[in-house]
Amino acid sequence: MNPQPTFTDRLRKIFKGILDPIGALLNRTGLTPNTITLLGLAGTTVGAYLLSQGKMTFGAVVLFLFVLVDAFDGTMARLRGEPSDFGAFVDSVSDRYAEFITFGGLLYYFLGQGDALGAMMTFAATAGSALVSYVKARAEGLNFTAKVGLLSRVERYIVLIPLLLFNQPFWAVTVIAVLGNFTAWQRIVHVRAQGHERMRKAREAKQAKKEYVH
Repeated sequence: MNPQPTFTDRLRKIFKGILDPIGALLNRTGLTPNTITLLGLAGTTVGAYLLSQGKMTFGAVVLFLFVLVDAFDGTMARLRGEPSDFGAFVDSVSDRYAEFITFGGLLYYFLGQGDALGAMMTFAATAGSALVSYVKARAEGLNFTAKVGLLSRVERYIVLIPLLLFNQPFWAVTVIAVLGNFTAWQRIVHVRAQGHERMRKAREAKQAKKEYVH
C-alpha cells in the first residue's frame, strides 16, 4: 500500500520556501542539526515547567517557539547534503522526550490541583501519543507502512498549543487522549490489512509452486 502524503509532509512542502533560507542561515552560524534538535528539547522543557506551574498561556507560547525551532534540524541536514540515519534517530527520540516532558508538566499541574480526571486524561494522552509513534516504528521494522491516521505529532501540537493559549488544559489533553488513541487504532488496522495481503500473496505463491512441481 502506498500511503498518501501526510499533513506533516504537506506542511513541509508549503513552508519549504521559509524553512530553507532560515536553515541555510543557521548552517552558516556553525550550529549543527543535532544541536538544534537538543535546543528544541531544552526549550520544550522550559515550556513544560511553566505548564506545571499553571502558566498555561506563557507555557504555550514557549512551546510554540521551540516547536518551530525543532522544525529546522531536518532542513539543515538536507541543505548540508548530509542527512544521516543517526540524526533522524536523535530527532525521533528527542520528539518523544519532548512530548513526554510536556505531558509530565501537565500531569504535575493536574495532580497539584487535585484533578484526578485531568491526570487520567493526561495519562491517556501520553499513552495515545506514544502508541501512535510505536505502531509506526514497529510496523516499519516489519516492512509495513503506517503513515496514516488523524493525529500525528504535528496535529497533536495544533490541538495542544491553541487550547493551552486559551487556558484550557483539560480539553487539550482530552482531545489528544481520544484522537491520539483513535489514530493508533487506525494505524493498527492499516497494518493488519497489509499483513493479510502479505499472507494472501504468500499462500498464492506457495500454491503456484506446488502446481508447478506437479
